[in-house]
Amino acid sequence: MDPTYVTQETLAARWGLKPRTLERWRWLRQGPAYLKIGGRIRYRLIDIERYEADSVRESVPVRERVVRP
Repeated sequence: MDPTYVTQETLAARWGLKPRTLERWRWLRQGPAYLKIGGRIRYRLIDIERYEADSVRESVPVRERVVRP
């Protein structure tokens, strides 16, 4: 198998999740894009990396946060 495609189990292990969590995310239309071919789910590495990059959050110290009325 081409290493640019990973299984649900491999992705779950990468993120420390249960495979069932990824199943639920697909049902809720959340998480990274995926392929379903012949009844099998595969995630493209490029989509995983894009999802990870889009999920990066920076911490802002409390004193620098803007308080809105």
